[in-house]
Amino acid sequence: MKNIILQYKKKYDAGEPISVITCYDYTFATLFNRTEVDCILVGDSLGMVIQGNHSTLPVTLDEIIYHTKAVCKGAPDKTIVADLPFLSYQTSIEEGIRSAGRVLKETNASCVKLEGDSEFIIELTKRMTESGIPVFAHLGLTPQSVHTLGGHRVQGKTEAARSKMVRKARELAEAGAFALLLEMVPESLGKEITESIRIPTIGIGAGKYTSGQVLVMQDLLGLNEDFHPKFLKKFGNLAGPVKDAVNLYHREVSKREYPSEAHAFLDN
Repeated sequence: MKNIILQYKKKYDAGEPISVITCYDYTFATLFNRTEVDCILVGDSLGMVIQGNHSTLPVTLDEIIYHTKAVCKGAPDKTIVADLPFLSYQTSIEEGIRSAGRVLKETNASCVKLEGDSEFIIELTKRMTESGIPVFAHLGLTPQSVHTLGGHRVQGKTEAARSKMVRKARELAEAGAFALLLEMVPESLGKEITESIRIPTIGIGAGKYTSGQVLVMQDLLGLNEDFHPKFLKKFGNLAGPVKDAVNLYHREVSKREYPSEAHAFLDN
């Protein structure tokens, strides 16, 4: 497994954009391992795209560990970021460190990602970093706080909110976070934060001035036909070919065209 901090720092120092994609299983991980993508995030977005929930909140630590182990096996040449899910780190510093430690010990992931900007999260980031746990911070739309944020809406639109986010980004960087995910913020704010801190920023719906970008694999591959947020570009349209392949399989089975002799074990 590559050292994620050194890899990010090298690309960041060279001014090279960083590409991140989510992944949740071994099969896709083996494919992504053979691509040029820089990093894989095992996100708690699996709660929606894998489990079919309406938010990330139901995802458990054991589920993150399960999926991260599978991804690490399939993509040994990539750096792997694992989300810490809701209530696996918010109850106490000790519980947060224990949860992060389990992820690193049991999965071979490179680091953990935390959401939020409270004084508690900043202190937890510092304590984790001191304990040897690399922390990937997350500001803007933080899905684990979706209810208190009033839904999936662009964050940092007022001057007060912008100033606070810039300040909190600096505090997280000073606490030891080695990278910062910015989700659904105005492009100008993404640029301001990126220019205000000396760690890489990875954007999703944060404009073109961040140090890199992340997208959910099902979204960029075009597997979710009903999801069309403004920030998303679908780099593939795999929903159609998948349905076509399954329908072709069904027709050949129905007509007894499959399996043919070529796919059967014959007596001789």
